[in-house]
Amino acid sequence: MRIRGFVIFFVGLGILALLMNVAANWLEAQPTPVDQKFAVVDTYKGCEVVQYSPTNAARYYYFLHCK
Repeated sequence: MRIRGFVIFFVGLGILALLMNVAANWLEAQPTPVDQKFAVVDTYKGCEVVQYSPTNAARYYYFLHCK
């Protein structure tokens, strides 16, 4: 009787590990939202003022984009 309890416990543990692995792989495969690095924030004398935010940076940079 005691062996049956151990078997059920380890089978349940194996199924739980398998489900967690499948869930983690599914979440990793989901597409991430597009990282917006450039945004037009204003205009100046007919040009667009573009805000640029580099990845993992704590500041913004600005530049003019004239057509």
